[in-house]
Amino acid sequence: MKKFASSLPFRLFVALLAGILLGQFFGEGAMKVVVSLQHVLGQLITFCVPLIVIGFIAPSITRLGSNASRLLGVAVVIAYVSSICAAFMSTAAGYALIPHLSIVTDIEDLKELPELVFQLNIPQIMPVMSALAFSLLVGLAAVWTRSQLTCSLLEEFQNIVLKIVECVMIPVLPFYICATFCNLSYEGMITHQLPAFVQIILIVMIGHYIWLAVLYLIAAAYSGRSPWEVLRHYGPAYLTAVGTMSSAATLSVALDGARKSSVLRRDMVDFGIPLFANIHLCGSVLTEVFFCMTISRMLYGQLPGIGTMILFCVLLGIFAIGAPGVPGGTVMASLGLITSVLGFDDAGTALMLAIFALQDSFGTACNVTGDGALTLFLTGYAEKHHLDETH
Repeated sequence: MKKFASSLPFRLFVALLAGILLGQFFGEGAMKVVVSLQHVLGQLITFCVPLIVIGFIAPSITRLGSNASRLLGVAVVIAYVSSICAAFMSTAAGYALIPHLSIVTDIEDLKELPELVFQLNIPQIMPVMSALAFSLLVGLAAVWTRSQLTCSLLEEFQNIVLKIVECVMIPVLPFYICATFCNLSYEGMITHQLPAFVQIILIVMIGHYIWLAVLYLIAAAYSGRSPWEVLRHYGPAYLTAVGTMSSAATLSVALDGARKSSVLRRDMVDFGIPLFANIHLCGSVLTEVFFCMTISRMLYGQLPGIGTMILFCVLLGIFAIGAPGVPGGTVMASLGLITSVLGFDDAGTALMLAIFALQDSFGTACNVTGDGALTLFLTGYAEKHHLDETH
């Protein structure tokens, strides 16, 4: 019992509940402290994300040697296919269910959060996508040039980043999650807005679980390994994603869980999990498609045409690969598609941003958990093609 109480999933769950309860009772003075705490912790976590991306992806590529280019291509393809297939499933569900739903929207009267009493900005050394591109290019170039010095430096850097994750990021995550949910509870986002959209959020969440089941079953069939041996280690990552609303911020916990799985190859974990955290956003894509169709029905009186939705899904899958793994990253990256392909005006765009924020945490959790399935697929690919495991 003592071991369970000290486990990361338990601490994250307690932090989530504590944040919701405290947000109902705290006054403006206390919330100023909470808002400032969330800001500082968020800055710290965000700063560490590019370090994690570089520290895991680049050394993993150098260990893969001559197989690096091929595995990178496979990873990008399966991430894109997963995203657009999730989008198409969501489109089909939208046409089947949305005409029969009676949804009332109410996104007004939210309480404003107080201003920060203390602000500490910690800029990232580079944007997340720049870190991803840097990792890929440096890792591949080190392999092509057979630079032993660079490979050794990247290995040392990975050890440093691992210590940062263990001693800094994981200990501060419960406090960050508590502060995040305290802010949402104080604003009224949870108590006031959520009931208005509970129907479509529940439908979307069911869609997440269906798509995760599909991903894991396909990955298990291809690799010949148990999907449960991957899923059962993803509880902490799922809860962390719910609390942080960020695939990137959840990266450290996802890596820790995936490394515990006995069916995932360690080299595939170190290569795939950080990469998929930035290019595989199936849950967010599934959610955005269904919400866009719902809002189109609400504000414009009709669902988009089938041809329009097919074009939107295909392009959204591309934008998802390039979207940052941060809160709202997918919808922010695809605002141009929403306005140009679907024809949303300012009111539609604002409503899309608001309703997406309500469930962003669960979409992120789907993204993160789905990364385990794709890593299982990569493990199967490496085994079938007799790629030697690197250490």
